Amino acid sequence: MYQTDFTSQEFVTRRKQIAETIGEGATAVIQGGPKEPSHDLFRQTNDFYYLFGVEVPHAYLVIQGGSGSSTLFLPHQPQERRENEVEMLSPANAEFACELTGVDRVAGIEMMGGPIGNSTSIYVPMREAEGPRMSWDTLRRSHQEAMADPWDSQPGRGRAFIDLLRSRVPRAELHDLSPAIDSLRLIKSEAEGDLCQKAGKLTALAVVAAMRSTQPGVTEYQLDAVMRYVYLVNGSRDAGYRAIIAGGENAWYGHYMANDQPLHDGDLVLADCAPDYRYYTSDIGRMWPVNGRYSDVQRELYGYIVEYHKVLLDLTRPGVHPDQIASESAERMASVVEATEWSKPIYEASARRSLEKMHLTHPVGMAVHDVGHYKDEPLRPGLLITLDPMLWVPEERRYIRVEDTLLITEDGYENVTEDAPLELDDVEAIVGSNGMVQAYPLVLPVEEA
Repeated sequence: MYQTDFTSQEFVTRRKQIAETIGEGATAVIQGGPKEPSHDLFRQTNDFYYLFGVEVPHAYLVIQGGSGSSTLFLPHQPQERRENEVEMLSPANAEFACELTGVDRVAGIEMMGGPIGNSTSIYVPMREAEGPRMSWDTLRRSHQEAMADPWDSQPGRGRAFIDLLRSRVPRAELHDLSPAIDSLRLIKSEAEGDLCQKAGKLTALAVVAAMRSTQPGVTEYQLDAVMRYVYLVNGSRDAGYRAIIAGGENAWYGHYMANDQPLHDGDLVLADCAPDYRYYTSDIGRMWPVNGRYSDVQRELYGYIVEYHKVLLDLTRPGVHPDQIASESAERMASVVEATEWSKPIYEASARRSLEKMHLTHPVGMAVHDVGHYKDEPLRPGLLITLDPMLWVPEERRYIRVEDTLLITEDGYENVTEDAPLELDDVEAIVGSNGMVQAYPLVLPVEEA
């Protein structure tokens, strides 16, 4: 019914920051998520949860600019649902809801027209709300494909809500609230940082469990299952995004997600997944040999990217601009490229191209590709970002990467995914050491897709 990870005062503070941003006389309106259409547990949308923490479908939040006074509009819970499920926050327990959440008023959703009906300036998120396993970029791609479909072309729920506001409050000028929310979500509070650390730890331990279970003939989806077990048994909702478990040439597709092939002797496998732990996720990338031993070429290429990663880790710190970290790391790695006896000219060329890339990639938080922009200013405490050095050898369709998630602190950073081994010898000591897949063998035969 209501979360326990944050104090009500933290949500009050967030809402007041929104009120100060939009200013006196303006109104912010945030739509919560819809009732789930499947046999599944409801998960609130990220923006709504961030500002209020209420896990009730079809809820709406109205914040008055300046004062920060807020009203929660909730649907009425039918008696039969209250008896068959659990009692939820609703207008029937408004006094309790106000006490629990720190909101000023609770009312039924049918009453929302009054407080916003006379508004002349309304702020509303103008990007689609993130639900389970969603990020801003997956939502954008989904919208683009829907618009390109001549038999679909339906606006998303958020866009439909904006259209309703325009028709029902015609005198109001609508503004995008997303940038204000994004800037708040970008910098994590102490309580958020604690959740991010726990999500990162589960992320890393799941990778270790997958390494232990890796042997030739094991399938990609079995490693996915092992990782999800670690998430679920430790209280996560499930995976925070569809896993990338890419064996052999499947790794060439950087966001491969079929996960339906057996692993083969002599190949590397790329793993990238993290849990949805109390609305926060993480990110990681590790590659290891299916047979437990890196070949000479695998050591040459993956070892180079691991060294690049370690240089980035050494240079990342608060108060330094990402461009400076990128240039300093490229300068250091240029000498490594020169000193390395490359087995093929194409590998050296690929390594030189990697020096031109920005290997500090995206923010992380409530979504794996989280909202907000950080690359135009020095790193600040509270940022949760990924280091993600990559290398491509197109002539051989080889793709190599390693990735960790860092929480920037006042005096450095915390690598929240550091429990997954990085050094190649440490990885080899774990791979194939009889993991969960071997303890619980398949009851159905593997069928190649």
